[in-house]
Amino acid sequence: MRRLATFLATALFSTSLWAMHCPADMAKIDGLLKTNPPSDAAVLAQVQKLRAEGETLHKAGNHGESVKVLAEALQLLEASE
Repeated sequence: MRRLATFLATALFSTSLWAMHCPADMAKIDGLLKTNPPSDAAVLAQVQKLRAEGETLHKAGNHGESVKVLAEALQLLEASE
């Protein structure tokens, strides 16, 4: 029983951490797009698509997947610098 309680507490805690991570990533992407947007239109379009997808996933409660998608957008932005 103790293991189950520990597992459930850990799962709930980690879910809330993922939920807080998404808005921070979206804000970082928005900031980079304003200050240093990619010069390649295809990269810009892909980053915007991934950012929108990440926000949709976040709003749907799928925070783990949202973090992955937003990380991909950030990686594209950093590679285009």
